[in-house]
Amino acid sequence: MSAMVAALPQWIPHPFAEEFHWDRAQVTTCWATLHAVDLEPLPQHPQVLDAWVHYHNGQYAHATALGLQAGPLGLTVANKATCIYAHYLERSEARRLALLQEAATRAEHQAQLHPDDPNAHYVVALALGRYAQCISVAKALAQGLGPRVKKLLELTIHLQPGHVEAHVSLGAFHADVIDKVGPLIGSMTYGVRRETSLSLLNRALTLAPQAAIVMTEYAHALRLLDSADAHPQADALYHQALAHTPLDATERLQIEMARAQQL
Repeated sequence: MSAMVAALPQWIPHPFAEEFHWDRAQVTTCWATLHAVDLEPLPQHPQVLDAWVHYHNGQYAHATALGLQAGPLGLTVANKATCIYAHYLERSEARRLALLQEAATRAEHQAQLHPDDPNAHYVVALALGRYAQCISVAKALAQGLGPRVKKLLELTIHLQPGHVEAHVSLGAFHADVIDKVGPLIGSMTYGVRRETSLSLLNRALTLAPQAAIVMTEYAHALRLLDSADAHPQADALYHQALAHTPLDATERLQIEMARAQQL
């Protein structure tokens, strides 16, 4: 682990980090808003809180390093920072896959230690889901990753029914599988359905209507699931996301990805 921490400063800096200046007091005050999508409890460990401050400022290497140094209490922030960095900023495909595998392994250990922690299970699903996207959904399904991710997201929602990110991820999973294998095989083999996808995404939008990740993933799912008739609704969600003022550096990346998808 020490070698891993030593390598973290080599991570690519967040391109918009200078826009965010969260400090410990501000993060504490705004915690419920910042974590409306994952309902992570406010940490009592000062080093873990500092790791989250770095996370919200887009300093993912520091967030990961501090989280790992804090031990089991810091694994959620360390793993989530690693996943966000790998997905949005890492340019090397091999390095991206390695980082996601590292995060998944650590999160699996965390879930074994704390089986009632919804975010422990969610971060395993996040890491494996991003890994699956890198190797293609079709390959991931062939390797059995799809059912595993689906089960983890369903478990997260069972443990925390208000977990917005789990609803979004599970809704997106249903849409992605249907897009790749079709509704019939998707339903028979993987238990995915168009109605379930839209229901999950609608629930996420109800829980967090201003969250960029909800708007962008919902729009993407509509484009995968529906005909051209649904594109105006998808476009409206994309435009709403692009007009949204990001809460933190992570949401800034989500908005920039939506902007790129619109070009």
